[in-house]
Amino acid sequence: MRAVWLTDIHLDFLSPRAREDFFAAVASRNPDAVFVTGDISVAPYLLEHLGALCEAINKPVYFVLGNHDFYHGSIADVRAKVKEFCRIHPLLHYLTDISMVALTQSTALVGHDGWGDSRYGDYAQSAVRLNDHVLIKELTGLIPRTLQQELMRLGTEAAMYLRGTLPQALDHYQHVILLTHVPPFRESCWYQGQVSNDEWLPFFACQAVGEVLREAMEKRPDRRLTVYCGHTHSGGTAQILPNLQVITGAAEYGMPQIHEVLIST
Repeated sequence: MRAVWLTDIHLDFLSPRAREDFFAAVASRNPDAVFVTGDISVAPYLLEHLGALCEAINKPVYFVLGNHDFYHGSIADVRAKVKEFCRIHPLLHYLTDISMVALTQSTALVGHDGWGDSRYGDYAQSAVRLNDHVLIKELTGLIPRTLQQELMRLGTEAAMYLRGTLPQALDHYQHVILLTHVPPFRESCWYQGQVSNDEWLPFFACQAVGEVLREAMEKRPDRRLTVYCGHTHSGGTAQILPNLQVITGAAEYGMPQIHEVLIST
């Protein structure tokens, strides 16, 4: 099985013609499926762009959402609309809303949006302020302590989802692929070939998810987990455990990249 992996494609940065050309380039790879690890667009155009991607490729699209997908909107509202949209577009699969997908006899797919949960790095001393904090309804106008509580809640939500979903997949499949937007380990939070520093880590990695993944894979040395993520716009691979690898995809605004993934049967 061959999949195409896309991350941080930011379709709202492309002209209509550029989007059509990009979709055609993806379709030309003739994939069996498409994986998308978030930052597809922004809230006002997300459904339109998801629908156009699905129509152009005409293959199953498995995706999670990134922080940009909630810009100019609400996390709860966008997620609800995406879930409903997928119900009337059977080739679209929002992994945050489903438990597990069988890709082959030996490989399953799971996923969740994830979030930079402020647990890595030094949140208290960080001067970083993201557009998230003014363009996403749930994060707007919060004082630092309350903002951190919300970031931690979002990270914990993703971790609890995977705590329930991942062990079930590992019970039945030798290899599990996890799609998430935010790198789940400090070691996988790449920036220009190096791990992000303590000022940026609170917003660009999800410790709560990382702890769940490490715990699950330490219990199952007979199984293998591969994580695909994005968010940092810098690429790299981190071998967290012998059976746990995290691949972070590079990205550039206005120039979406196409990565191929080969999945054994």
